[in-house]
Amino acid sequence: MIHLLVNDLQLRNVLLGIFCILILASAVGFFLSKTANPDSKQSVIDNLNARIRAWWVMIFLVTTAILSGRPGTTVLFAFISFLALREFITLIPTHRGDHRTLFWVFFIITPLQYFFVWKQWYGAFSIFIPVYGCLIMPIRNALSGETENYLSRTARVQWASIVCVYFVSYAPALLTLEIPEYKGENVKLLLYLIIVVQLSDIFQYVWGKLVGRHKIAPRLSPSKTTEGLLGGAGTAILIGTSLWWMTPFSMWQSLVFSALICAMGFFGGLVMSAIKRGEGVKDFGTLIEGHGGILDRIDSICFSAPLFFHLVRYNFVT
Repeated sequence: MIHLLVNDLQLRNVLLGIFCILILASAVGFFLSKTANPDSKQSVIDNLNARIRAWWVMIFLVTTAILSGRPGTTVLFAFISFLALREFITLIPTHRGDHRTLFWVFFIITPLQYFFVWKQWYGAFSIFIPVYGCLIMPIRNALSGETENYLSRTARVQWASIVCVYFVSYAPALLTLEIPEYKGENVKLLLYLIIVVQLSDIFQYVWGKLVGRHKIAPRLSPSKTTEGLLGGAGTAILIGTSLWWMTPFSMWQSLVFSALICAMGFFGGLVMSAIKRGEGVKDFGTLIEGHGGILDRIDSICFSAPLFFHLVRYNFVT
């Protein structure tokens, strides 16, 4: 960890910038809480401060994992997948016949997926869940002998494993890519993805609160507005483009990648909102103050990480 901070000036500057932004945000939040009129938007300020406190914890965990290299990063995302999967499964109706299938998903399939990522075995982690996992789950469910709602029950568990485990595992898998003239620097590629996709979420929230008027999908996510999307994605793309120097991309490539990350992050949030509305809940959980559950925070990463990984691998791995 110390070795990375001492020898990688770019990484050190990015992390320092992140913590400076958090300090500034904390100061602004504190100032607003002390000066705001109790009758005007106090709930918005309280929610903002709750989000900032949660970000301190999340950034600390992500930074610690990234600086520890591939093992620490893989373990962190495996734990995130486990918690996200738990939230998803808790939300959907399950039967007694699903219990052994869920045991396989939680304690065999998920660890194996991340083991393959840790071992840099692309041929295994890229197909393990979509092929072998999705064969094992319906077979295990069928062996339970419970046929009531068999198709919907099995499909829900398969979808949960795809979104919460398979898609998320592509984030730490970025550290496995062997990019010429970028050896040993892949942690910055993962950090780049997290910065762009999370800043897009944050600025969509900020721009939506400031100037949001026209709702994009009011039945799915009442808080998402056209103005919030354009302002938030535009700001994140601008920042992502300006960070091209920490990646193997040119400035124009960074612009394109940032735009794709923001687009897939937005659609990921929209899809997961559709799932929540379909199940009649606002959030997947309550673990993260101001944000809801783990899955509420990583929904954009779920959809952006696989696309980003494969585009980078196709264009930069020889």
